Amino acid sequence: MFDTMTLTKAGGAICSALLIFLLGNWVASSLYASGGGHGDEDHASTGYVIAVADDSHAEDEAEEAVPFADLLAAADVAKGEKAWSKCKACHKLEDGANSSGPHLFGLVNRPIASVGGFNYSEALLGHGSDTWTPEKLNEWLASPKAFAPGTKMSLSVKKEGDRVNLIAYLQSIGG
Repeated sequence: MFDTMTLTKAGGAICSALLIFLLGNWVASSLYASGGGHGDEDHASTGYVIAVADDSHAEDEAEEAVPFADLLAAADVAKGEKAWSKCKACHKLEDGANSSGPHLFGLVNRPIASVGGFNYSEALLGHGSDTWTPEKLNEWLASPKAFAPGTKMSLSVKKEGDRVNLIAYLQSIGG
């Protein structure tokens, strides 16, 4: 029933299957790697540094920063609705409909940590006397952990344009 050739074939099949799985894992890891790429490295240590005589150009860029109020006035509510798609996993827009995060109906200019029936983290309860102004929302969405260290919210919106559009969209909901 089991001769040497059958055992050799079975052993070869097992080794081949393991090899295929290892190669598949290696390919998937290289395709879907999330770190260690070119963008994560310090360019001064991996490339050429070009010395510039004056830094007047850098000062011009700093002076050209657009005020937040102007960005908000020019925000696109439709693009904000698209940015909302990331938020709806934890938040709802219906008044009183809490999820893993509090509802965001009428959020803009509402006191921070004021939704009844939601168990806020101590980090946000410390901001209870403040209000969710568009500027505070911009700061919060840029980095919740920096705004309120110890908060449970971990999602941040990195692009300023996306944050501004999202805030404009939230202003249109229950505001």
